[in-house]
Amino acid sequence: MLNTAAPAPMTIRHNVLQGEYEVSRDPHLVLTTVLGSCIACCLFDPVAKIGGMNHFLLASPPSSRDGPGDDARRYGLYAMELLVNEMIKQGAVRATMRAHLYGGANMHSGMRAIGTENARFAEEFLRADGIQLVRSDTGGVQARRLDLQPATGRVRCRAVQGDFPQTQSARLPAATGDVELF
Repeated sequence: MLNTAAPAPMTIRHNVLQGEYEVSRDPHLVLTTVLGSCIACCLFDPVAKIGGMNHFLLASPPSSRDGPGDDARRYGLYAMELLVNEMIKQGAVRATMRAHLYGGANMHSGMRAIGTENARFAEEFLRADGIQLVRSDTGGVQARRLDLQPATGRVRCRAVQGDFPQTQSARLPAATGDVELF
């Protein structure tokens, strides 16, 4: 007997990197990213059945009279504006959008709390823009892996165990004498 059932649709995964965003209503698409101190905002409009995700590195650019230039999307204000505007362009309505925020870890003790600053910025942006924040998983010291099905608004966020691999460097010989390398 011949099986005439249609094959199950394949899941398409797109990785959203720093400075990127994506909006879709494709039921087979999953947007994914890994976050440390960065923030990902996931927006979903349950009426329009559309969602999106951004990924930004820092809340705001360093003060400079030249502006942020080509790196603008790496900063919260630009990343949030791009995501919200693309959602609206594709049929979402600001009043029915719902937001989730993820990331914002402070991964290196003794350094500026960049993750906390990023999370605070995103919360304030959503409040000022009138978009309801329904879930926030920010802070702490662990990285997170995030998956969003934009057509349904379903999100899965998991802590990443262990250390992130650092850039590869040559092994240093065993210390000898009185010199300390750091």
